[in-house]
Amino acid sequence: MPIYLRPASLKSALSTLAQAARAGKGHFGHPLTVLAGGTDIYPSRAGKQAWLENFPRDFLDVTQIPELKGIRPDGRALSIGAATSWTEIVAARLPRAFDALKQAALQVGGLQIQNRGTLGGNIVNASPAADGVPPLLALDAQVEIASRRGQRRVPLATFIRGNRQTDLARDELVVAIRVPPHRPTSRSFFLKLGSRSHLVISIVSVALMLDEAADGSIADIRITVGASSAVPMRLAALEAELRGEKLDPALLERVTPALFSSLTPLDDVRASADYRRSAARILVRRALGACMGPPGEKVAA
Repeated sequence: MPIYLRPASLKSALSTLAQAARAGKGHFGHPLTVLAGGTDIYPSRAGKQAWLENFPRDFLDVTQIPELKGIRPDGRALSIGAATSWTEIVAARLPRAFDALKQAALQVGGLQIQNRGTLGGNIVNASPAADGVPPLLALDAQVEIASRRGQRRVPLATFIRGNRQTDLARDELVVAIRVPPHRPTSRSFFLKLGSRSHLVISIVSVALMLDEAADGSIADIRITVGASSAVPMRLAALEAELRGEKLDPALLERVTPALFSSLTPLDDVRASADYRRSAARILVRRALGACMGPPGEKVAA
């Protein structure tokens, strides 16, 4: 019979994880699974049980741990607790650089999922199509990790190692996402393509963060693409191509297919690899157009 644990402190949770890691399993012989919103684990369990497959788990519910909640300053940076929900992110007063993260939050399932699902869960789940990851990559986010052995901080870009693979040991817990400071003039956009407008897994997603210089040139730009490789990734070559250029409609012609060659999308039931590369290029052009205002947006479409 699986057990369900709900510690009220980070210390207690880390002790439980350490014990389970030493034993190799949970208290009653089942794997110990960290549970927050449960928006991925419960559908997975239901799917397996529908096919009469075993799904034994012990659960460690972390939703009552105060250290994992809330959005707070961390020096000049901003720390978002791992158990912070998408609804809480949307409601928070954040700089314009976080607009892409808010736009992604509004497309993570329906309102019920946004109320339950957490930022930390979206990251640890490590899906190539995770909507929260591209905006956080554009923000240069870091993952804060704790265990009984101590704490460490890892760039999000290296924390996710592959499809459902992370740099998280069995005795460790993600406690927060740390975002370094960005200039007040930085702004960002998130665009997602699916088989319908809402309640769908991304075929391709794009996050773009841009900072414009006083002369109208691009002082800094970060472009990330999700659902088109084993992990969401930044397009460094495209960023280098656009950085320093004037932000005007002619810039869209510089967004060429060759600059998307680093993507390694799969062919699957939702889209072909070629379609995903082409869609990624279109979404980047649209995001750039949005940065230019109504005229640029019209050109990009």
